[in-house]
Amino acid sequence: MKRSRRGKALAAVAAAMLVSTTLAACGSSDGRVQLTWYINPDSGGQAAVAKNCSTDTYDISTQVLPQDASQQRIQLARRLAAHDSGIDLMSIDPPYTAEFANAGFLAPIPQDLQDAIKNGGGPTDGPPKAFGGAVDAATWDGKVVAFPFWSNTQVLWYRKSFAQKAGIDMTKPVTWDQIIDAAAKNGGRIGVQANKYEGYVVWINALISGAGGSIIQDAQKGVDATITIDSDAGKAAAAVISKLAHSPAAPPDLSVSNEGTAGATFGGPSGSFLVNWTYIFHNYDATSPDVAKDIGYTMYPQTVAGKDARPPYGGIGIGVSKYSGHIDEAMKAAACITNPKNQGVNADMTGNMPSSADGYAYPALAKSYPADLLKLFQDSVEAAAPRSVTPYWSDISSAIQSTWHPPASVGESTPKSSASFIDEVLHGKRLL
Repeated sequence: MKRSRRGKALAAVAAAMLVSTTLAACGSSDGRVQLTWYINPDSGGQAAVAKNCSTDTYDISTQVLPQDASQQRIQLARRLAAHDSGIDLMSIDPPYTAEFANAGFLAPIPQDLQDAIKNGGGPTDGPPKAFGGAVDAATWDGKVVAFPFWSNTQVLWYRKSFAQKAGIDMTKPVTWDQIIDAAAKNGGRIGVQANKYEGYVVWINALISGAGGSIIQDAQKGVDATITIDSDAGKAAAAVISKLAHSPAAPPDLSVSNEGTAGATFGGPSGSFLVNWTYIFHNYDATSPDVAKDIGYTMYPQTVAGKDARPPYGGIGIGVSKYSGHIDEAMKAAACITNPKNQGVNADMTGNMPSSADGYAYPALAKSYPADLLKLFQDSVEAAAPRSVTPYWSDISSAIQSTWHPPASVGESTPKSSASFIDEVLHGKRLL
């Protein structure tokens, strides 16, 4: 797809909003090229990888972006729209990859590296074959536009003692209806992400996908994509959200819950079930060892009984800025950052799992996680439902947040009103 009116508008508006920009410095005192990698906040994994990938030719330093994914997008977009050469590499949340590529912000990845990411067979110190979902999330207009780095997924975490008390068999697939009923009847609270933010749309997308539907189709048509949220699958998703919101199993902070608050609910006295990302397994090791010993895990809940769950897909891809003064060096750095060893290093330090099977082979992971949990993570990534790859995802997500929040307001008519609002927003008839 050619650069759209949204891409041009994004560039123009962002450039106007950018007050100052670092137009950059390119060398260090020892003569090496200085590459700057803008990263999402973590517990040190990306900084360690940056050190691993610095060479005699170039040095990689990191700059930390805001915690919120939407704010990360805004900061990067402003700087890139101003052609800021101070960004060489960037960690991009999958929903915004298509937007950045469509706007012309990303340098093209050489074909041999694209082939390695899709099919394997590349250099041993370069990117390995990525999981299918990771490739899909990094692809726009038929080209891989970002290097898959880590691929996160959600699983259903449960307190083993609670499941035993409730008499629910966690060795078999479970549905949302089952866990809501079990929690409600036994004094438990279920941890989910339902604040008015991207994490809530992640849940909605997983519920709809798990019922066999989608939010949009024909994403390549841009604003004319077919909006499919008003469907039986959309109604099934709305029914799950409504049931939890009006159940005793809903935590008091449901409408403002995020990954952190949901984790706190799960670790508290009424903890029962939790849907959350891979890092949760070690989240309680230091602060709540009794909770850590009580954690069980299984595949994400089914939206519809008998229909395979489609867990959320998250992660990070590494993009090279089109405006970097050192694109060749940045490409080599991105290939190193995403090689199997460094995917493993990052996973071991942060709990954010690799985007490839080769990354999972990193020996330290087998020491930190049970073999069946590592397999569950990989199975879940393979089954996951990425959010729609479209340059308009930010608008679509915001429109969904506006019509599906708070959770207690969700009902059978929500998918229909949501579809109408998305269409009007995409065609400039309504403002967010």
